[in-house]
Amino acid sequence: MTVEQEAGVVRIRLERPERRNAYDIEMARAMIDGLQAASRAEAVVITGSGGSFCAGGALGQLSDPDPEELRDLFTTSLRLVDAIRACPRPVIAAVDGPAAGGGNELVIACDFAIATSRSTFGQTGPKVGSAPVLGATNLASVQIGEKRAKEMSLMCRRYSAEQALAMGLINEVVADGQLDEAVNRWLAEIHQLSPRYLEIAKVSSNLWWNASKDNMQAGLETLIQAIGSDDMREGSRAFMEKRKPRFRDTPRPASS
Repeated sequence: MTVEQEAGVVRIRLERPERRNAYDIEMARAMIDGLQAASRAEAVVITGSGGSFCAGGALGQLSDPDPEELRDLFTTSLRLVDAIRACPRPVIAAVDGPAAGGGNELVIACDFAIATSRSTFGQTGPKVGSAPVLGATNLASVQIGEKRAKEMSLMCRRYSAEQALAMGLINEVVADGQLDEAVNRWLAEIHQLSPRYLEIAKVSSNLWWNASKDNMQAGLETLIQAIGSDDMREGSRAFMEKRKPRFRDTPRPASS
């Protein structure tokens, strides 16, 4: 992962393409540091590499979890999304490729999101033995409506960039290969605005995020209590093995 500052812009690039840029705790901490160091910048851009945006936290840790390590990853993930919101500068998600699971929640947390037409969005929680409590089950209802947010979080459906735009999850869709140009256009517009009053406007616009924080903390504590559950292990293993999960606790329809 790289964090660079140039021409008043902090650019955070996730570079773990072999895992679709799924972040581990060190990457999450580095992102937090980059966001916290952006107070003198004009804006922050978070993007991926290798044809993906971010697949969230590393799923390999769910299949054979170390409780303390996973607790640290969960709590650091909460600090990460909160750092995006607490950053005094606008944070743009520049999405090229899949934004899944915690990566989709990064998009929810960012102030703006611009995506290429090949990008996709969605949650994976109940499919892999987890739940998306850091934005998708709470703040997303404000952004895309409660029914759509539940469809995304509970049913784990995937959405194209055009669908995400229509729902209000992202701000703009551009042709493949034009993401940098579009991001620079947004940055040029931000450059014309007052940093002081942008910060005031951002702090004031965090109303619904702040209202969701207790819910996120409660959901996170519940996830921590469920670390090592059969469903967590089975869901993660099935995902890694590219097969359908066999959840023991899932009631099955009675056969006719």
